[in-house]
Amino acid sequence: MTSSKSLWTGAELAEAMGARLEGEAAGAITGVSIDTRTLAPGDAYFSIRGDVHDGHAFVAEAFRRDAAAAVVDEAHVGELAGAGPMIVVPDVLRGLESAARASRARSPARFVAVTGSVGKTSTKEALRLALGSQGEVHASAASYNNHWGVPLSLARMPAHCDFGVFEIGMSAPGEIVPLTHMVRPHVAVVTTVAPVHLEFFPSIAAIADAKGEVFLGLEPGGVAVINRDIGEYGRLKSHAMASPAGRIITFGEHDEADVRARRIIPQADCTVVDATVFGVPVAYRIGSPGRHIALNSLAVLAAVKALGGDLALAALALSELAPPVGRGERTRLTVAGGEVLLIDESYNANPASMRAAIEALGQSDIGFRGRRIAVLADMLELGSESERLHEALVATLEENAVDVVFAAGPAMKSLWRHLPMNLRGSYAPAPAELEATVTAALRAGDVVMIKGSNGTRISRLVTALKGRFADTAPATVKA
Repeated sequence: MTSSKSLWTGAELAEAMGARLEGEAAGAITGVSIDTRTLAPGDAYFSIRGDVHDGHAFVAEAFRRDAAAAVVDEAHVGELAGAGPMIVVPDVLRGLESAARASRARSPARFVAVTGSVGKTSTKEALRLALGSQGEVHASAASYNNHWGVPLSLARMPAHCDFGVFEIGMSAPGEIVPLTHMVRPHVAVVTTVAPVHLEFFPSIAAIADAKGEVFLGLEPGGVAVINRDIGEYGRLKSHAMASPAGRIITFGEHDEADVRARRIIPQADCTVVDATVFGVPVAYRIGSPGRHIALNSLAVLAAVKALGGDLALAALALSELAPPVGRGERTRLTVAGGEVLLIDESYNANPASMRAAIEALGQSDIGFRGRRIAVLADMLELGSESERLHEALVATLEENAVDVVFAAGPAMKSLWRHLPMNLRGSYAPAPAELEATVTAALRAGDVVMIKGSNGTRISRLVTALKGRFADTAPATVKA
């Protein structure tokens, strides 16, 4: 990520990390990168050691791409002498964390942290739009929500912004604590709690406890925003009350929710919401379809209200919300005799997001003789509950008028065994093996939704379909 303005000078970044400078002086630093493939001229390159590669092996490539400086550790500085301006630290990831804390300390912005089992990224993007209607916003890129994504996002934050919006994720207890203390939000949102990563948690209550960690980093007197509809509401409220939070705002369809949806009207390409915010009516349209998007938009309005923002401007901005790639992005594929609508939900999957995606498919308009087709791959990390949770999707598919189901993966076999014969397309051990059958099955008027966990690599099927039907275009959003 780069900016036309200087983000840091070499001296400032070195001071932030307690580092020393080696070699020639670094020029203006306009961005921060940990990947030479996406590095832009003027970036500071942090040579982090990853699971597969040590970033120090790519320092020369970073300078070939006109990096302003490279952050390296003491163990490698000797072998890299003369490569370019270097900022030397004992440990590069710890250095990035120090830069992140320094960036947070210098910022006058108001900060929002978003976590939850489902909807983190779409809610973060909705907040970017809503707050962007009333000030300059810096937000996490993509799903940069883990132990390197959060500090990277903070280190990239310009010194002068009005708002900072950060996504925080976890897959095990205790992971959120250091990240929320790094962000120090004024508002912390938990979208929902769902059976995700059950392989690493004994219960949904334990997942709620882990999500509730986000409130520990709140600035004193900050605001906790909690979903009033979920069974774990009371548990999350207890975590908020034990935190520095000075106030709790609830959202949902519950009669007692502070920000409440009175009506949610799903449409093929958008969603209309009739809500009240502390009793004040607010009606608005969201540029993305789905009840789950609408419910999370209530959390967005709650955060805007907590920050003293203009609710009318925020609600109006939500009409521009478009589904991100892999999270409901809609593409029209040209086939013989017309078009097929492809709904790309391939980014990841868990029981809650799978149900939401199937519901969105059920609300989609099909063409003449068209069908609603679901292509589903395994939901991973569900532990001993996996078979039951996959089987439970059968009812959701039937309730949402899905006509054909293609399934892939060992866990999806439990769904396939209980799927009525009239819904069966085909089953394969892996998503790649479905490509030929799904391609052959598509006909004009169909809507096809593709979803599965990242580890199944089902996104490759989306890529294959887009390549096979090359004359593609994004689906237009109806006014």
